[in-house]
Amino acid sequence: MQIVFATNNQNKIKEVQALLPKEIKLLSLEDIGCVEEIPETQDTIEGNAIQKAAYIKTKYGHDCFADDTGLEVEALQKAPGVYSARYAGASCNATNNMALLLENLSNHPNRKAQFKTVIALQYNNKQHIFTGICEGTITHTKHGEKGFGYDPIFKPKGHQHTFAEMDLDLKNTIGHRGKAIAQLIRFLNS
Repeated sequence: MQIVFATNNQNKIKEVQALLPKEIKLLSLEDIGCVEEIPETQDTIEGNAIQKAAYIKTKYGHDCFADDTGLEVEALQKAPGVYSARYAGASCNATNNMALLLENLSNHPNRKAQFKTVIALQYNNKQHIFTGICEGTITHTKHGEKGFGYDPIFKPKGHQHTFAEMDLDLKNTIGHRGKAIAQLIRFLNS
């Protein structure tokens, strides 16, 4: 059996492939000849994941899954949410996004936040949704050099370190993406 993971990130492909049974082979967007930018025009994390998976199924005919992730901050009415990657503007990077988030939270005592990953699977002409959430808090300053995105300012609930200070195995075990992928894998294994 072959299934497309709507990404060209080879590290993500290898990570997920290692968790799947040998009879399931993951294909990347490059493997199916998809070189165009996949639309992400929805106003929710769920909507973007569904849109990407549906796009691949409709245009290329392959069973596939796609993911989308966002950081939801309670004091900011769940912002940046679906706009997490471009919170400080379309051409900004993670450093700009973190700086703006910390600035916007500077007068808020409530630092509660959660990372949310949604995986949309198009399989046998049916749609399945898997959601992983990791609750935590936003720190006042950056800590750690590992990870990416908001990892240096997100401390998971029950832990003393940010994602950027943790080793990858621990982050994947307790993190939002790892939880969503675990649900996907249980479904594909069944």
